[in-house]
Amino acid sequence: MNRLLPLAFVAAALLALPAAAQTRRTVFGVQLWPEAQAEVALDGSDYLLISARGQQNTDNNGYAGTNRFLGFDQRRLSVGYEHFLSEHWSLGATLPYIGFGKTYALLPEVLLRHRSPVGPLTFGQRLSLEHLFPGQTGAKGATYARLRADLEKAFALGSAVALRPRLSYEAATHLRAFSADDNPDVDERTIQFTSLRAEVGVRLGPKFDFTPWFAYQTQYSFGLAQTDALGNVTIPAGRVNSVAPVLGLDLRYTFLNGKDAAARRQLPTQH
Repeated sequence: MNRLLPLAFVAAALLALPAAAQTRRTVFGVQLWPEAQAEVALDGSDYLLISARGQQNTDNNGYAGTNRFLGFDQRRLSVGYEHFLSEHWSLGATLPYIGFGKTYALLPEVLLRHRSPVGPLTFGQRLSLEHLFPGQTGAKGATYARLRADLEKAFALGSAVALRPRLSYEAATHLRAFSADDNPDVDERTIQFTSLRAEVGVRLGPKFDFTPWFAYQTQYSFGLAQTDALGNVTIPAGRVNSVAPVLGLDLRYTFLNGKDAAARRQLPTQH
């Protein structure tokens, strides 16, 4: 089982690489993702996590006319729980509420995580299933599988401060067999989303840490042919890669709840 997730990750990464000659690439402006997190330490290394995140699209990223709230194009409030099955394995669930414009969506998720040492580094794998419940009347839900792999290394700077550089890659695919919007006439790419993220976590004592990060996110789809007024094809149908760079900052406060901080296996802020 330990080797199964890395093999699936490599397969997902290869499937996300399209033929360049058949692909249109669109790059949007930078997205800003600030997030505040409150983690409650439970028995062992288990924890309860409550987080609130805003998303601001600096060029509206195709969402012209979206109604903003508190300056954000999208808001995400989430609660999650994770239980450690052993030293390396954990199982968890999250329930995010996502608001955008005048509508919302629920995105419950279950996840399986594995972390183990690889030389001086820590290698992590995260496999999850999520289902989208849209709040818009008449909209249909969809089920997705996500696979993420990451490498990290912690460096202590004195007795209270530590740095945690980390690199992660995630891929997501739509599982039509479990989705209400299954339509055999609609073409989809095998992988619909990937994200390459680099970060440096900064831990200030046992209760507070912050993580600035940068991600390169890509949505993979098929675009329809575009024509002029005479019906001539100006842009042929084909694959479309929509790229969005993201700048983020995660702020986390840990309520130790009487637990020993040194004995806990605290995960990075990217849940």
